[in-house]
Amino acid sequence: MSGATTASSGDHNNLRLPTPTLDAESQTLLQSISAEGGYAYARMAVLAVAGDQSAAEAARDMAWEQLHSGPWHSVLPVWRDAYSMACLHVAKIHFAAGEFGEALGALDMGLIMGGMLLRKDLHDSVLLVSSEARKITKSLEEASGDFKGERLVPEVPVDVNEVLKILPCRSLTCKRVEKRSGLSLEGFLRDYYLPGTPVVITNSMAHWPARTKWNHLEYLNAVAGNRTVPVEVGKNYLCSDWKQELVTFSKFLERMRTNKSSPMEPTYLAQHPLFDQINELRDDICIPDYCFVGGGELQSLNAWFGPAGTVTPLHHDPHHNILAQPDLLAGLKFDDSLTNQRNRLACNSYVVGKKYIRLYPSFLQDELYPYSETMLCNSSQVDLDNIDETEFPKAMELEFMDCILEEGEMLYIPPKWWHYVRSLTMSLSVSFWWSNEAESSSS
Repeated sequence: MSGATTASSGDHNNLRLPTPTLDAESQTLLQSISAEGGYAYARMAVLAVAGDQSAAEAARDMAWEQLHSGPWHSVLPVWRDAYSMACLHVAKIHFAAGEFGEALGALDMGLIMGGMLLRKDLHDSVLLVSSEARKITKSLEEASGDFKGERLVPEVPVDVNEVLKILPCRSLTCKRVEKRSGLSLEGFLRDYYLPGTPVVITNSMAHWPARTKWNHLEYLNAVAGNRTVPVEVGKNYLCSDWKQELVTFSKFLERMRTNKSSPMEPTYLAQHPLFDQINELRDDICIPDYCFVGGGELQSLNAWFGPAGTVTPLHHDPHHNILAQPDLLAGLKFDDSLTNQRNRLACNSYVVGKKYIRLYPSFLQDELYPYSETMLCNSSQVDLDNIDETEFPKAMELEFMDCILEEGEMLYIPPKWWHYVRSLTMSLSVSFWWSNEAESSSS
């Protein structure tokens, strides 16, 4: 299901997308859009209801222009809902014609860029279109069985010395993040959550379906191949040549599989609410019980998929964070001792799905030189991969904690702790942000 999926002639005579919220709210929404000057949009939307594809696409283009007329935070909510409405009209027309790939593309754009008013219609429509598409492709049940096809993350030998060379200066020489196996909720609360101390938690993800599914291209293409996702292209978001693209998930997987991402311009699906968008992938993961400690409430659930070499520069986040690394393959286990680690690396030259993570406590904020701009105030000006000691003299000698996060492990990062992340290999990770009511109101 990686390409456009189209029903054969005669199979789509009765295809219709039910959109109860759109039907109920359409008139009121069009009045609100007209009140903001969107008279031309309203005229096109009326024609779109009658099945005029050109009018539906014109309305979508008009709303798109409004979404990009200024900073995202200044876009009126009514124009986000207008974009969702137009995407639904476009999808309904494609679906009626049996053009399922095009319909899914329109619905995904509505989910990614649109407002909240019509979100349920968009989600329900995705489920229906996906269901119809699977009738003319291999079924999901077949795709999620025993896999013998190509793996997404193959076991590829890695030059150990080269891996150690690419890490920032002084990596794996300071204090290591403590590692706890099967950590109890009481122990987590007492020893890490309340003191605000990072910890790596092992043996807590064995029940995740993702462990057996996500390393198989056949499965990922079956459940998500036609879905449109936003990806980042470039070294990281602080670089001037960084940009975003919208691609199908199958095209993104192909770039990773064939290493078509340039080392200088890696393609990265970063901090995207993929699991809100694609329910089948959401069913493959489980929210850790640790996220509900302290009366916690989940704030954000994001995916991080990318090739080796992707970097998230030094920054901090406002919420409690668990970064989970599903164990897709049995790979190398790292010892706590750097000497043992180097020896073990020399004997076992396989590294699969690993991430290096460095952490600095929140009280070192001034020494880490955060940007003064509001949009980047949680990011450090210090490039750990190439520290300018003249400009940032305090940064080089700061004490930190670090670790290599392996498959099947979770890293707890307390709020405001600065962290830098580098993928050592192709990597698929999930982050869970949560906070309690008091923390949410103050952040």
